[in-house]
Amino acid sequence: MNTTHENWGSRLGFILATAGSAIGLGNIWKFPYIAGENGGAAFIIIYLGIVFTIGLSVMLAEIAIGRSAQTDAINAFRKIGKPGWTFVGVLAVITAVIILSFYSVVAGWCIAYIVKSAGGTFSGMDAEAIGGSFGAFIGSPVAPIVYHGIFAAVTITIVIGGVSGGIEKTSKFLMPLFFVILVALVARSVTLPGAEKGLEFFLAPDFSKISAHTVMAALGQAFFSLSLGMAILLTFGSYVDRQTNIGKSVVQIAFLDTLVAILAGLAILPAVFAFGMDPAAGPGLTFVTLPTVFNSMPGGYFFAIIFFVLLTIAALTSSISILEPVVAFFTNMGLSRKTATIGSGVVIFLLGIPSSLSVGIWSDIHFIKGQGFLDSASWLTDKLMLPVGGMLICIFTGWVIAPIAIREVSGDGEPGVLTKAWMFILRYVAPIAILLILLSGLEILKF
Repeated sequence: MNTTHENWGSRLGFILATAGSAIGLGNIWKFPYIAGENGGAAFIIIYLGIVFTIGLSVMLAEIAIGRSAQTDAINAFRKIGKPGWTFVGVLAVITAVIILSFYSVVAGWCIAYIVKSAGGTFSGMDAEAIGGSFGAFIGSPVAPIVYHGIFAAVTITIVIGGVSGGIEKTSKFLMPLFFVILVALVARSVTLPGAEKGLEFFLAPDFSKISAHTVMAALGQAFFSLSLGMAILLTFGSYVDRQTNIGKSVVQIAFLDTLVAILAGLAILPAVFAFGMDPAAGPGLTFVTLPTVFNSMPGGYFFAIIFFVLLTIAALTSSISILEPVVAFFTNMGLSRKTATIGSGVVIFLLGIPSSLSVGIWSDIHFIKGQGFLDSASWLTDKLMLPVGGMLICIFTGWVIAPIAIREVSGDGEPGVLTKAWMFILRYVAPIAILLILLSGLEILKF
């Protein structure tokens, strides 16, 4: 076992890196559309309530376990003295591996779109032509894998640099740049003629749309947006020093993540509505609809490039965070960081190749629910592995190691009202909420 353990160089580095892990592609293309379809500001109010109760509680639980154990996600449960729960860490790390394998493929598409936008590939094209170009690109057996490889190589290079010298240093540079670009896009979008329709779609409260389905949508988005259940927060927590107030830190991280989601809505939806486009969710919005919008927008050439730079940054800050738990385990087992990072990164890259080919020449090969490899991997992690992992973290923290967790959060003092409320949410509220997410995702319950 490796007896040395790295630490964050500063509290700011920890907050920015952890926020970066939560701020990913889902914040940019998924949140705006879900909010608009589920009551706009009314949905956002519900979402905020869930983020700062259930979401924040699970986040704090993972970080508390990590700081207490001061080791990787798999060995943490042994270090705390509960080896029978090691399977929770194993599940979380496997989940991270699967997610990063297909996440890197989609991130590669973002890099490709920087190149295509800069080269004027979409100039003069309408939505149908851009859609055809997108389909031809992702269906290629070579080009998407090359970009997937480029993205994986950048991720590996950063993580090799270590916690302070690689992840923290990169996050301190990329996160401020990310916000500058996002704010510039918001300023351009909201000042377009006709942008008010998009603002109304996103921000006007429509309480008539609030239903059980709306609450479930907010629960699911909050849970998955905060990087819960995939060993990131547990691993990052192990790098936090004893002087850091982790309760205060998680509030700031959740705030940054939510701020990005709302700014993304202000950057995308006003522009989409200003040009009469359909704000369809998913890859179509990002890779077909928005390039069409940029073609019609004054200065669109420039804004297209910076938008896909923004997406790539969001993907990169998440990917380095997802790879780190895997690397942390192998370094604690005695491998050098360089060997562990390159080895893990290459394996994950190879696992991503079937995801890339599944939207092209392997599209006829079906797995879960008749879906291709990429969609099956996404379904398996989103609908099953992440909720199960999150629920087990709640049960473990709230019922098995409650005294240890309380000491971590209260600074060895007497638990206050907020700490007691946190325990109540972990023991009773969060497990039930996550169980509903799981049952809904598996279509056992329908809302």
